Amino acid sequence: MKPTLLVLAGGMGSRYGGVKQIDSVGIHNETLLDYAVYDAVNNGFGKVVFVIRKDIEADFRERLFDRVARNCNAEYVFQSIDSLITQDQLKQAVNRKKPWGTIHAVLCAKNNIKEPFAIINADDYYGRSAYKTMAAHLAALDTYSPNHAMVGYILENTMSESGSVSRGVCNIENGMLVSMKEHTKISYGTENGQHVILSQLDTGTEHLTGKETVSMNLFGFSLKAFEGFESFFEDFIKKQAASEKAECLLPEGASMLVTKGLGTIKCYTTDERWFGMTYPEDRLIVKKEIAQKIQENYYPEYLWK
Repeated sequence: MKPTLLVLAGGMGSRYGGVKQIDSVGIHNETLLDYAVYDAVNNGFGKVVFVIRKDIEADFRERLFDRVARNCNAEYVFQSIDSLITQDQLKQAVNRKKPWGTIHAVLCAKNNIKEPFAIINADDYYGRSAYKTMAAHLAALDTYSPNHAMVGYILENTMSESGSVSRGVCNIENGMLVSMKEHTKISYGTENGQHVILSQLDTGTEHLTGKETVSMNLFGFSLKAFEGFESFFEDFIKKQAASEKAECLLPEGASMLVTKGLGTIKCYTTDERWFGMTYPEDRLIVKKEIAQKIQENYYPEYLWK
């Protein structure tokens, strides 16, 4: 059975200033997700599940989903603040404006996933080789195997000139993930006239080389991962139910599977160059990148029938 692609498309787009998941970037108003799904279904994936917010459903269907669903097996589920939490926890979250992060989004889709699955962000471009690599790994997995995977990217290939980015910096030994640390504010800076990469942490500023392997949330899991994620989220929500901004993040949940001995994560590294829709300025860059790939016949002008 072919694996499933799980697309995390419920983000609020606070830095972008709009619903970037369905903003048009192609010649015929295709979204970045059109190209992601096209690459995935043509490189080993059999089904796509989107996680979205209820308030964007109408636009999501009109601008993406109905078109995609005519061409492949596709479904969507909702992520909301009250998903998967108790009434008491919901009362504590009275000032909360957004859902609980990417682990929460994954758990919202649990009932729609019946086979090993990969996860992507809706606003990132991953490149077809990454999907092909991940699909091959997942196709060989038993449904409840503890042998998960990720496709890592080289940090300098994932930087944005428009502002800071969030990346999980990986510690890898013998091709296996040992641990991962989420860096939420990585950006370019200048020191002594030199172009440098800096990460702003609560403990201070850390210099990065740009050669680090980082997570772009392209993970592949068997169904066994849900057990660890459920426990991870339960612990999180008990501590953070009253928080207005705390998020239960996928890189941290994936790292937990490894550090607690609940599974392994094989790290495949790609030299694909990332681009994505983090800031408003990024849209023009993405449009140019897609147009160039169409000109080079990497993509057809019309993706779907």
